Amino acid sequence: MWSQNISSLLAVCPHNGSYFTFSIELTARYRSQGYHAVRHHHRFGGFSHTPYVATWNVWWHPQRPFNEEHPGTEGRGQGGGSISKAWNILYHLGGNGPWVEKVDGVVQKGIAPPLGCKIEQVHLMSRHAERYPTKKAGIRLMKVVNRIRSAKTPLKGDLAFANTWKYFTTDPKLQLEHLTTTGPFAGTLGAFTTGVRLRTRYAHLFHSSPPQETHPSNTSKTRFWSCDCPRVADTARYFALGFFGHDWRTRASHQIIPEEVSRGADTLTPGDTCLGYLWDGEKGHGYGWAMLDVYRHTYIPAIMERLAKQNPEVQWEEEEIWAMQELCGFETTVRGASKWCDVFTRDEWLQFEYARDVIHYYRAGPGNPYGAAMGWLYLNATTNLLLQGPDAGTMFFSFVHDGDIVPLFAALDLFPDNEHLPVTHIPPNRNWRTSQSVPMGARVIFELLNCGDESDYDSAGAGNKPHHFVRVNVNDGIVAVPGCDDGPGRSCELGRWAERVRKRGEDVGRFGDVCGVEGDERGISFLHQRWDGEREREREEQGEGEREDECHNLSRTPFSRGELIKAKGRTLINN
Repeated sequence: MWSQNISSLLAVCPHNGSYFTFSIELTARYRSQGYHAVRHHHRFGGFSHTPYVATWNVWWHPQRPFNEEHPGTEGRGQGGGSISKAWNILYHLGGNGPWVEKVDGVVQKGIAPPLGCKIEQVHLMSRHAERYPTKKAGIRLMKVVNRIRSAKTPLKGDLAFANTWKYFTTDPKLQLEHLTTTGPFAGTLGAFTTGVRLRTRYAHLFHSSPPQETHPSNTSKTRFWSCDCPRVADTARYFALGFFGHDWRTRASHQIIPEEVSRGADTLTPGDTCLGYLWDGEKGHGYGWAMLDVYRHTYIPAIMERLAKQNPEVQWEEEEIWAMQELCGFETTVRGASKWCDVFTRDEWLQFEYARDVIHYYRAGPGNPYGAAMGWLYLNATTNLLLQGPDAGTMFFSFVHDGDIVPLFAALDLFPDNEHLPVTHIPPNRNWRTSQSVPMGARVIFELLNCGDESDYDSAGAGNKPHHFVRVNVNDGIVAVPGCDDGPGRSCELGRWAERVRKRGEDVGRFGDVCGVEGDERGISFLHQRWDGEREREREEQGEGEREDECHNLSRTPFSRGELIKAKGRTLINN
């Protein structure tokens, strides 16, 4: 899939991608506004006469759900899928939809460095870009589709459109689990555009020469990392194409870290290696889904009753209603919009959004006893690099799953609420919002700011210099670290950041102790810009193959007790 997609992408980049890069970046300005904002761009005043603003016609899709030739098909149903100044469905899909900017809880407008500061080092942890459903989710969705197809009478009311609606995958075997490739929210496009955005933002770091050792090919390469799930590895490659250029392999080295339980603490995906998390049947990786089941009972029965009145001959199950709500986001990533969004009211979407918050909060976030300890691995590794300053390297890009970013939030205690999320109602003014923190293509960036006159780093690193600060960027929204936000632009002074991370490590517990991985105290060893000779050569050359089965433990059947015992023994071996 990667080779086919990259060929198509390069085919429209005849001059080192310059024209395509320009077009994508302009179009991407509307990604968080959604389909209607692009289609009706003339409403935005000054943009109406500029020839470079893309209209929906540019993204014409033969199966797009809203068709200019049939205007009467628009605006039906409950209207929950609309996009206006007061409501944007893309902000209520709970991570099942396209990337959106974070707007709640941000501390400044824009992402420019504070006045008098410059960015000297960046750490990116990114979720894979927009994808088709996983295989398990695909089964849920197809159950609904098959029931519609087998209905003896046409559906009426809010579901009338489904009588002629066509499913959005043409080849499920090749598409499920992988990045989407069509429409304005295509995952391939989103990953490439992210690379272009960050190249634009951090061009001064790209052109700097970090003191890294020479690659065996006698070139200085920037290392970047991903797990071995195909959609994540492909996201990393499309990003590299946008950031480094079409010849990115001559400038960068893609390091693939397998999602193997035997890696212990030396991993990008701790949810695959924390044995207690995998083994605990009550509060392990299934805890979020158990809490979701409780919360779903508070709002889905009312939807079932409404749809039953419109179609008495069809009795939908609770899981099928949930799947219908999932269809909205997944179809949108493929076709740019979805009529499934309008089956539900705005209140019902707020409830779905909160249901997705509950899943992540208890699956690997602050409500899970293993979450913060898993996230502390990456937090600690990046903090050590921040303390070393740009001498350790200027750019560190890592690509993972949403289930690996959520533990990082928990470890840093970035979005704290006074109490754990309830499963009986939606609490007012909550800070934990999955839609804006881990949408598809989500990115969390730690930026090292130099806000003083001195630019040199002594042998002790930057930790004792008060003019160095850490700023947190979540989906292009600058957020404050609770209790450490009195630096420029609400940033956190580097020494205080390091102390906070150390203290959080004590509070959440050592990974080996919490997860039951005896003797594994190494932490992450691969996150650096040094070339370690033969071992690194093997990792780069052999790491280009990815797994072909389902990705990540949060989508897979849990390991058996025997497998975990074997894995526990392997973690004691230096791998």
